[in-house]
Amino acid sequence: MLVLQDSRESRHPLNTARLAALGLARATLLAGTDFDPALWATPGAMLLFPGPDARVLAPDGPVPAPSLLVVPDGTWRQARGLLARHPTLAALPRLTLPEGLPALYRVRRARDAGALSTVEAIAHALDALEAPQRFDALLAPFEALVQGQISAMGPAIYARDHLGPRQD
Repeated sequence: MLVLQDSRESRHPLNTARLAALGLARATLLAGTDFDPALWATPGAMLLFPGPDARVLAPDGPVPAPSLLVVPDGTWRQARGLLARHPTLAALPRLTLPEGLPALYRVRRARDAGALSTVEAIAHALDALEAPQRFDALLAPFEALVQGQISAMGPAIYARDHLGPRQD
């Protein structure tokens, strides 16, 4: 697995891509904005990112495991920018997650329902690609960090800032 992290995301307090890379034996995390295309020029490499021709990952689905799974990390805007700067990355065959997966990142208000953190997306992707093996343990440190943030802010502030519809 290769995680390409936007350099601005590397300074994020939770940095879920780092959690994923630390929890996986064969994962590489690189931070920056411009990367050498040779990194993903591997036969059988695939990109975990939605797109019109993306194959939906499901544990019982017939998707062959990629030789290299490339995962962009950052905001949606940053990830789209990465693909725009690297046409060969954008041209990789794509995998995407099924809609409606529950998000554990309860201290973030995503614009889109079902938006997942990078560590959540990686865990779900690996659950599908490596079935019947499960990657729930990859999420345990993330869940502990989220719960710690909720506890630190208290129930009133959490309810005010993170429950209910997003106000834009």
